[in-house]
Amino acid sequence: MLYKKFKNKIEIYDKSQFQPQHILECGQVFCFEQTEQGYTVFPGSHFAKIQEKDDCYQIFTTSADFFEEYFDLKTDYKAIKDRLFRTKILSQPIKFGYGIRILKQDLFEVLISFIISANNNIRRIKLILSRLRRHFSSLMQPPFPTYQQLLSCSCEFFKSIGCGYRSQYLYNVLRQTSPKQLQEWSGLGTTELRKNLIKLSGVGPKVADCVLLFGYGRKDVFPVDTWINQMYNKFYQPLSNREQIRNNLIAQFGDLSGYAQQYLFYYQRSFLKK
Repeated sequence: MLYKKFKNKIEIYDKSQFQPQHILECGQVFCFEQTEQGYTVFPGSHFAKIQEKDDCYQIFTTSADFFEEYFDLKTDYKAIKDRLFRTKILSQPIKFGYGIRILKQDLFEVLISFIISANNNIRRIKLILSRLRRHFSSLMQPPFPTYQQLLSCSCEFFKSIGCGYRSQYLYNVLRQTSPKQLQEWSGLGTTELRKNLIKLSGVGPKVADCVLLFGYGRKDVFPVDTWINQMYNKFYQPLSNREQIRNNLIAQFGDLSGYAQQYLFYYQRSFLKK
């Protein structure tokens, strides 16, 4: 993909391989906002504004190196799409979500965010995460809380910002694991790592797969939620067992499963539901 990195911005010239709406609204991240000028993103303690020009997208930031990595700009998504496009079921989803890129997110932030996301809608997830950030900082775009900050929170605090029954999960998981331990698990195979994650409070199979895909960067997983379940029943066969659906789709897409999931999820939720 053709892009150029400057001191305080990145210019992306190949719009067929980068589309902010596709990237940010395909269910993989929640700390962003849409503005009249474009999008703002604030992963961790970083911040960037994305604006579209006639010939490029501009990412304005003081952390150009970070966002080059965050948006996975060095990966050849055209080659990935060319491989996936051979599967008939993906032809329309890829055309629809052509600009999707899987973000390289902070592992601990992903874990907390996706525990909050369980049986929740994106508007509410974003609201809860905003309250969580603002509790610890008065900055315009407050950073994501540290592990120690969250560890100091009571279950009642999590309830007060709208986490509901997930409050106990968050309180427990902060005492079961830490960013250091999560990072130490990186050397495990995907199957063993998934088993470890599912043992954590508030982490079921779907949340575990999301953490594997968006936190650990494992592309050999296929998170199955309501939208993917509906897609499978419509285009494959009637099946209610989500674990079996997951395994069947991984058998089909292999090491490209994570990419396939994002195109199918975004298409099913953003286009077919209309």
